[in-house]
Amino acid sequence: ELFTDNAELVVADAPTALTPVRAHRGRDAIATAVSAVARVTRTEHAIVGEVYDQGPRPDRARGRITGIAHHWSQRSNGHAGTDIIDVVWHLRYDDEYALTAAGWRISRRALTLNAIETLPVRRLRSSE
Repeated sequence: ELFTDNAELVVADAPTALTPVRAHRGRDAIATAVSAVARVTRTEHAIVGEVYDQGPRPDRARGRITGIAHHWSQRSNGHAGTDIIDVVWHLRYDDEYALTAAGWRISRRALTLNAIETLPVRRLRSSE
């Protein structure tokens, strides 16, 4: 619901491409693309910076959001056990917004990855 009906989400193809290369158009396609994150045990996203400015018309605006996204998951360690890893994305969203009858919505979002880290995790709290 954060997106307009005909919005576009352009994402990186990590880890191969860190720049936005894969487009998803419309809410259904965007929901499918975003649901891929459900394959990990848990995520946590932090916004570390945001800048907004006016668009070319009063019903348009632009934004640049920087953040850090943690994606915790378990993987086999090859010894009949599992390890927990944290795949960390240092990211930037370049957004275009449209004022709709329901309020401001994202009409286009492009995801750029500045860096990807893979870190070992000692312990992860269970989901509640």
